[in-house]
Amino acid sequence: MKISQLSGLKRKDFQSTIQGKQTDLYTLVNQCGNEVCITNYGGALVAIMVPGKDGKIANVIQGHDTIKSVVESPEPFLSTLIGRYGNRICNGRFQLDGVVYDQLAINNGPNHLHGGPTGFHARVWDAEQKDDQTLCLHYLSKDGEEGFPGNLDVTVVYRWTDDNELVIDYKATTDKSTIINLTNHGFFSLAGIANPTPDILDLQCYINANFYVPIDETSIPTGEVRAVKGTPFDFTQMHAVGDMIDADDEQTKNGAGYDHSFLLNKGEFGELSYAAKVCEPHSGRSMEVYTTEPAVQVYTDNWASGYPGQCGSTFPRRSAICFEAQHAPDTPNQTHFPTCILRPGEVYTQKTVYKFGTDSTEKASGLSGAACESVF
Repeated sequence: MKISQLSGLKRKDFQSTIQGKQTDLYTLVNQCGNEVCITNYGGALVAIMVPGKDGKIANVIQGHDTIKSVVESPEPFLSTLIGRYGNRICNGRFQLDGVVYDQLAINNGPNHLHGGPTGFHARVWDAEQKDDQTLCLHYLSKDGEEGFPGNLDVTVVYRWTDDNELVIDYKATTDKSTIINLTNHGFFSLAGIANPTPDILDLQCYINANFYVPIDETSIPTGEVRAVKGTPFDFTQMHAVGDMIDADDEQTKNGAGYDHSFLLNKGEFGELSYAAKVCEPHSGRSMEVYTTEPAVQVYTDNWASGYPGQCGSTFPRRSAICFEAQHAPDTPNQTHFPTCILRPGEVYTQKTVYKFGTDSTEKASGLSGAACESVF
């Protein structure tokens, strides 16, 4: 197993026994010498070390530098794997095949969020580092865990390519019909984490989505699908995240900024396609997002309080941006959204790619929306 050379993280600080299992730090190193560090507690990303335009390498993911801090984080979902159901379910209740499931934890206002307090982000995954660039995580979510039906067998593979692509492959099967909406909740700070980590308001952003999902004051979808054109949600031409984040608009007020599902333009449901791009104008770092999922939840870290992170960093409000590739929120209760039901004999798969590079905002600003429409 590789030992981190760039991040400053120490493997021994992540080694403990939790839930009767061993936790550890796993370091993936590509042929360029760039690193990704992951702990098997929640599959949390704790370092992504990539260069800027001047060659300076920085950590562009928010996380912690000890397992104790990961477990006790003020942001429990910080750069972790999310399941069994990412995003919100209204009132912690849904119906499947005529059976009402109403025992989901209420952990976000009146709603269920991200699989509950003991969701996949708070579980110790079985880990096997296949080689210097690949980590395989496995978790069996038992029938009834956090109120969800079925024994769900989940495998997530992190792969760090020589092109500085973090590829995340998900696979799951069940022995009973259930709902599933897996994602990674990476909190990306392309300027590099610091004390304090800079805000993301100058971050140049493009999202390949002509439609988004409006939410009510509790962040549950209203059932509508709206065009982004003429709204603060139009990122079909690259512009700064901060341009309209505090617009006098009901939706930005409901989300305290951006915390909305963007319905991706796709030619075919389930294809791996271009979802988004962000460019940090000072460092020159960029990140492209590709996914097989129909939507991305874009979250601008609207509730951070300046809490401490790894290596002396702190994370103020709006110091990160998240692109959570997934289905739309509350899909079990929104029957006109693409289904998130998984049945016995079926295999759930998902692939999301975060590709890091350097780019000029002048070059990136030429991006425009694809001709195809959302698969919704």
